[in-house]
Amino acid sequence: MRILHTSDWHLGRTFHGRVLDDAHAAFADHLVELVTTESIDAVLVAGDVYDRAIPPNDAVALLDETLRRLTERTRVVLTPGNHDSARRLGFAADLMREGLIIRARTAGLDRGIILPDADGNEAAIVHALPYLDPDAAREILPPLLAERLGEEVPADRTAGEDRTEGEPATSPPSTAERPRLPRSHEAVVSAALRLVAADLDRLRAGRTRRLPSLLMAHAFVVGGSASESERDIRVGGVDSVPSGVFTTLGGSPLAERSGGLDYVALGHLHRPQELTQSAGPRLVYSGSPLPFSFDEAEGARSSATKSSVLLELSADGVARLERVPTPVLHQVRTLTGTMSQLLSPAFDDATGAWVRVILQGERPPGALATLKERFPSLLAFQHEAPARAARERVTVTAAADPLRIAEDFLDDVCGRAPAPAERTVLRNAYESALASARSQR
Repeated sequence: MRILHTSDWHLGRTFHGRVLDDAHAAFADHLVELVTTESIDAVLVAGDVYDRAIPPNDAVALLDETLRRLTERTRVVLTPGNHDSARRLGFAADLMREGLIIRARTAGLDRGIILPDADGNEAAIVHALPYLDPDAAREILPPLLAERLGEEVPADRTAGEDRTEGEPATSPPSTAERPRLPRSHEAVVSAALRLVAADLDRLRAGRTRRLPSLLMAHAFVVGGSASESERDIRVGGVDSVPSGVFTTLGGSPLAERSGGLDYVALGHLHRPQELTQSAGPRLVYSGSPLPFSFDEAEGARSSATKSSVLLELSADGVARLERVPTPVLHQVRTLTGTMSQLLSPAFDDATGAWVRVILQGERPPGALATLKERFPSLLAFQHEAPARAARERVTVTAAADPLRIAEDFLDDVCGRAPAPAERTVLRNAYESALASARSQR
């Protein structure tokens, strides 16, 4: 069976103010062609389909058209990420045709999807987790754990402070007294995985042939490498998940008997990467199909090419994994050098690119305007001034020479003494100011 794993489309996003609609449309065309030419049996989209909860109309139209084209050729399983509105993305999900499965509700995360191969035979099990916000999921999951696993989550006993004086102890529990998981992504993902373990055990029981198991999750897994474009990644806090929870299925006693996971299709981090584990399932981020920051684009020029993940599955799990590069519609470059270097023919190939310039050394007057003329799509600029020896602080008094103060200021800002012509301009300006002051007396 052949599976295509992708995520983090972020439809509606811009790149330093430049609209990416054309690049997203090119990616959609590429995806449809890939599904056809590679005979893909299912496409997994692991969250952050849109860039924001209320996406622009053009982004909605592109997703609608892309899903229509894909479902004419294969099956699509889609989950919301933290940037999506799960309610909006999952609207009418239960009414959709067989080719499109959207899992946006926490309550349905342990309903495994059995995918058929090209011959119609049952070939793989997919559990699709929507993004589990710790604040919401810590209250939604305990009733599911109790109902399906008999697992009781202790009540949060902070409500005593909320009870008004004289209120009887037998009054209904407040929101704070309800069973709650700890407020962390590790806790809610682990709880979800324990539910998955029970369902996986049920689905595999009694079969004569083992079905490989895939899990879709949108999370920051410890060990992953974030980039500049992940605006809401907080490393080492409530938003991180240890990789080991996917091996133990959240500490489930059914982890071993269920046969475990074979592949975890991750979304959230934009760099394509696989996390190293000594045992357990393969943990793979497909990464975003487009670069959303300059550091991602520079990575795409080397070992971190933007891509989708093509999987071949067998009864033993992942038989082959291949990254398929996505098309590059806009060249993105970071150019570093002195002013003379940046204006030299060495950078002629970047005149049509989306450019970040890091100017080293002296910054002459009008440098930014000159660079914008040289690189019409200059989107970001920074100046790395040369290191200078510590200067003696100049005390400005009524007796100080104003021309000397102006020359020292120019030296401090530009890193050089004023040229003779510039000294003439400063002197003329000073004498003109003196003449104007005298005429007003």
